[in-house]
Amino acid sequence: MDPATANHTLTEEFTEVVVPEMLEKEAAATVDVNPTLTTSSPAPSYIELIDPGVHNIEIYAEMYNHPVYRVALFFSLFLIAYAYGLDGNIRYTFQAYATSSYSQHSLLSTVNCIKTVIAAVGQIFFARLSDIFGRFSIMIVSIIFYSMGTIIESQAVNITRFAVGGCFYQLGLTGIILILEVIASDFSNLNWRLLALFIPALPFIINTWISGDVTSAIGTNWKWGIGMWAFILPLACIPLGLCMLHMRYLARKHAKDRLKPEFEALNKLKWKSFCIDIAFWKLDIIGMLLITVFFGCVLVPFTLAGGLKEEWRTAHIIVPEVIGWVVVLPLYMIWEMKYSRHPLTPWDLLQDRGIFFALLIAFFINFNWYMQGDYMYTVLVVAVHESIKSATRITSLYSFVSVIVGTILGFILIKVRRTKPFIIFGISCWIVSFGLLVHYRGDSGAHSGIIGSLCLLGFGAGSFTYVTQASIQASAKTHARMAVVTSLYLATYNIGSAFGSSVSGAVWTNILPKEISKRISDPTLAAQAYGSPFTFITTYTWGTPERIALVMSYRYVQKILCIIGLVFCFPLLGCAFMLRNHKLTDSIALEGNDHLESRNSSETEEKEESFLKSKFFTQFTSSKGKEN
Repeated sequence: MDPATANHTLTEEFTEVVVPEMLEKEAAATVDVNPTLTTSSPAPSYIELIDPGVHNIEIYAEMYNHPVYRVALFFSLFLIAYAYGLDGNIRYTFQAYATSSYSQHSLLSTVNCIKTVIAAVGQIFFARLSDIFGRFSIMIVSIIFYSMGTIIESQAVNITRFAVGGCFYQLGLTGIILILEVIASDFSNLNWRLLALFIPALPFIINTWISGDVTSAIGTNWKWGIGMWAFILPLACIPLGLCMLHMRYLARKHAKDRLKPEFEALNKLKWKSFCIDIAFWKLDIIGMLLITVFFGCVLVPFTLAGGLKEEWRTAHIIVPEVIGWVVVLPLYMIWEMKYSRHPLTPWDLLQDRGIFFALLIAFFINFNWYMQGDYMYTVLVVAVHESIKSATRITSLYSFVSVIVGTILGFILIKVRRTKPFIIFGISCWIVSFGLLVHYRGDSGAHSGIIGSLCLLGFGAGSFTYVTQASIQASAKTHARMAVVTSLYLATYNIGSAFGSSVSGAVWTNILPKEISKRISDPTLAAQAYGSPFTFITTYTWGTPERIALVMSYRYVQKILCIIGLVFCFPLLGCAFMLRNHKLTDSIALEGNDHLESRNSSETEEKEESFLKSKFFTQFTSSKGKEN
């Protein structure tokens, strides 16, 4: 390998010339870690310095290559996902009881927005830490945050303490979800990746139908309903902890000389050097703070304004938005591009269309979903005349169907090994589904149409949401970058949720009051219909003129929301066509496996590359694209 070629792709921190013998030694060491992770093919044209956490998990995967061990590991992931999934369903209900007991609801939406920002930034933060200090260590830290936040929430006597507890809980939950996703990816080859990623989602099939019974059994004692998860979740994590300790024991027994000390930097470096080299540069604290401030400035005002034009005219809404877009975002871009040694958003990754457009898809997934789903429960109860039980189950159909379809598709991809056709098909299903939702949006005749539309929406989601995550992991090429790419995908997914919720809320609060006032002349009655719809429908039953007026208003607003979702499905489809169509190989990453692609696949990829070389993408295409 040409040393100059290898050095060109090394990080800034290691720009000194490396002799060929050292490069060959590093490449050989990478191959020896686990024959199932890489191949005996020549080393790629780049050399990546692997963090201890990534290096060791490859050895652990080699130790846990037996089917019995893998089944035990993935069952432990399922158990944890079952616990936090059931907790999430129950906590959502008891959160309403908690805020009601404080007689303060206005702050809750802002807190939820802040939690979304924490979830987005926390994904990247925990991914970096897990690469450096190992998956198991960060899992323990996440459990501590989760339990601590749960305890604070359950013992809170006012909305402020409840909000603080919610932030700690969200940080812990974010870490747990990320680590489960990363571990599932660490211990699965690319062609098995989709099935592995769906294992933490499988509990939803059960939790959808039993969470209501659990909530009813607990009653209105929300403190216990929330607080009990402070010890249930850690108990559910014990099997995974035992698996991690067992694989660590096997690695020390059979491959001790190949392991890297995960806390070597902490032990060898002085405290000052550790803070500078690891905490400041490696974790990119400046970038983390800037992106947190940016999302806070941009997203929180959406919630504070509540979508009302009068609020958007005030300084406390306008100023944060201006600061976020005009000041903080440019500073973040300058820092990441010019000064950061380990940028949060590695620009060489974003220049790959397989990653860039997958991130756009991640954003649009939740953004589009919120257009139809944010107020679907209210529409079902008020405008379709569904019972509470029926409305709850109908709104759960999307996730229920998507998990089942995605799991089945996981088995199909083991043999098919291509992702792009399924992604395009799934998004096409969304276009049809949103079109149906534009038509079936209210009145008693919409019952079957809405059910069919949501089932089709779930069918499409199962065909492309997690498949896109598998695709972006394949585009990452190396195992060393998989956690970072996964965290970027999940972070963008959360940001899409925040923007989607904000836009749907703005449409709802701006248009619905006017539509109700047009149809209900009494201002007091119109205010009640808008502010307390569930109370209003108990007085004005189905078929009364007032109820019909409210139904027509809901139909109009839901139509606008679904049209917005339908329109943004087309950029989503465009992004799908821009993705790479990698072959999912029998390895954990594509590094060193590009030769496994067939000649026809290579020719197809080259044709796609030449087609995409427009002026906008000139800087994003390189000779690397032809390797895929």
